[in-house]
Amino acid sequence: MRYDVAIVGTGPAGLEAAITLKIRKKNTILIGKKDSSAKVKSAEKIDNYLGIPAVSGEELAEKMLDHASSMGVEITEGRVTMIYPYGEYFAIQCGEEIIESTSVILCTGVAPAKTLPGENEYLGRGVSYCATCDAAMYKEKKAVVISYSPDYEEEAVFLRKYASEVIYIPMYKEAVPALEGITLSGEKPAEIKGALKANTLVTDKGEIKTDGIFVLRDQISASSLVPGLETEGSAVKCDRKMATSIPGLFVAGDIAGEPYQLIKAAGEGLTAALSAVKYLNGLK
Repeated sequence: MRYDVAIVGTGPAGLEAAITLKIRKKNTILIGKKDSSAKVKSAEKIDNYLGIPAVSGEELAEKMLDHASSMGVEITEGRVTMIYPYGEYFAIQCGEEIIESTSVILCTGVAPAKTLPGENEYLGRGVSYCATCDAAMYKEKKAVVISYSPDYEEEAVFLRKYASEVIYIPMYKEAVPALEGITLSGEKPAEIKGALKANTLVTDKGEIKTDGIFVLRDQISASSLVPGLETEGSAVKCDRKMATSIPGLFVAGDIAGEPYQLIKAAGEGLTAALSAVKYLNGLK
């Protein structure tokens, strides 16, 4: 099955895009977290969202999700790790699944512009962003997992079912429970090195020799997520219609650059959705 539009991200930009496309009767998939954006929910008080004064972030997020649900919008919970433009359509890697869509709207928020030295160079050559996707490739091999969230502890456990050794490096403050068969490390990653493939993680305490390195973040830099996409710092270059350098690929929200405001993100979600509809109609 090939969708008309795939929306990546369930913050205000993604939800607004999904609602607009639902009204336009487009076959759409919305991928992200079912509890919406953590950035929205963490706001203590929001005063500049037109029509909803003095609202807490948690209350606004709930209103947005309820609105989308009432329109029949469903969220496919998942984490997109790669988007491949193939001209007539896009192939979207979501976990172990490949989703096809004629157009894409990225609403993933701001991803860190700074990656580990060597990370981009060896992406796909010993560096991966998805342990569940590539675990089978590491049967009886050694792997290092650099994790930026407790959510990825399960991915490390899954990887250990294949790999002979897994070293887990948490980059977050929460305590890490005992993970069966996994070595916990307090070292701090500094650089990824290798030859044809990545084979060494340089840390603040030395070097770890390995067959592969998994870097697990909630948000992946746009340039790594979509090969060939033009970016500027942490933002994706786009025009006023939210169109990017790749035909059929649109952006909305913080990923499109400053200002980082919720009401701006929602407006861009609507604009991106209308632009995607125009793009689809043009293909006919």
